[in-house]
Amino acid sequence: MTAAEPQRNEALDSELTAWRDTVRRFLADEVEPHYEQWEKAGIVPRELYLKMGAAGFLCVDVPEEYGGAGAPLEFSFAIAEESARLGYMSLTSNLMMHSDIVAPYILHLGSEEQKQKYLPKMISGECFGALAMTEPGTGSDLQAIKTNAQPDGEGYRLNGSKTFITNGQHAGVVIVAAKDGRLGGKGMTLFLVDTELPGFKRGRNLDKIGMHAADTSELFFDNVPLGAGAALGRAGNGFGHLMDELPRERLMLAVAAVAHAEGALERTIEYVTTRKAFGQPVSSFQNTRFELARIKTDIEINRAFYEKCCRLYAEGKLDVPTAAIIKLATSEMECRVVDACLQLFGGYGYMSEYPISRYWTDARIQRIYGGTNEIMKEVIARSLVGR
Repeated sequence: MTAAEPQRNEALDSELTAWRDTVRRFLADEVEPHYEQWEKAGIVPRELYLKMGAAGFLCVDVPEEYGGAGAPLEFSFAIAEESARLGYMSLTSNLMMHSDIVAPYILHLGSEEQKQKYLPKMISGECFGALAMTEPGTGSDLQAIKTNAQPDGEGYRLNGSKTFITNGQHAGVVIVAAKDGRLGGKGMTLFLVDTELPGFKRGRNLDKIGMHAADTSELFFDNVPLGAGAALGRAGNGFGHLMDELPRERLMLAVAAVAHAEGALERTIEYVTTRKAFGQPVSSFQNTRFELARIKTDIEINRAFYEKCCRLYAEGKLDVPTAAIIKLATSEMECRVVDACLQLFGGYGYMSEYPISRYWTDARIQRIYGGTNEIMKEVIARSLVGR
């Protein structure tokens, strides 16, 4: 390590601290007063993303040549951490899909024309992004998808449907995984689909047990015309591209899981130190103190591994099995922690007026999306002993 590196790290830490303060102020002013209303409505208003774009909070690590800040990865992760810590997981999910999943797909796989077309508008918030892989009846089995793109002159006609699509109601561009008719329907290709194209239709905003304001939709494609330039990455290599990009998606789920658990612990400490039972604070009972100690230990162990994985990703070394491990570990930890925290609230923890109840319901999906934890175990096992 050179003498300049510690100075750079200190400068980066200082900038990151100031950035977090800016993010917190924005969330306090623009999100906190309205979040309960958005949860009841089942969607975050489109205007918020325009405000976030104007404030520089979208796709912050995209290079300056496309309108981004070219900031280090930590600055994008900080936005997700701060919103998750405060319990705004619906917003966290939407933002991660847009800034930390869709934007990197386009940045890493897109042609220069595709990057120039979409990235500046994604940074400003004018165009919101979604990723459409899951279909009714396929779940985590991407090889079984039926959505297909058939040749039509130089382009394609897209037909099929997708479900459980985050940002489906607000998306202006959707990355769609489809069987490629030019390859006999055997290969999968990714396509960039503008939602204004004829034949594209949004289905209902699905009703979930948690993350109510994170719009999650069905999408339908009825002979949607796609130009030859709509393919993202190499034709027929869609599955490979998905595998290449999944580490960041799963790392982002870990970012949210750790911060969400930390936020739940903070709210629980505040509650047990002020709530009294049998004439003394709940925090004075040994069971409470031991539970808090166990929760803190669980979080810190997972945060240490998460920070290691962040470094690996920044160095281009986060492989698929390790990404599966961090997703599995942190999402399981998150659910353990929020459940234990809710228990310490007693009956009040089950009341929706207490935010801890939302932490509990919002956490459950983390063990399912991004690949179920059962699939994560299979991925890890294959890296150890093969099929």
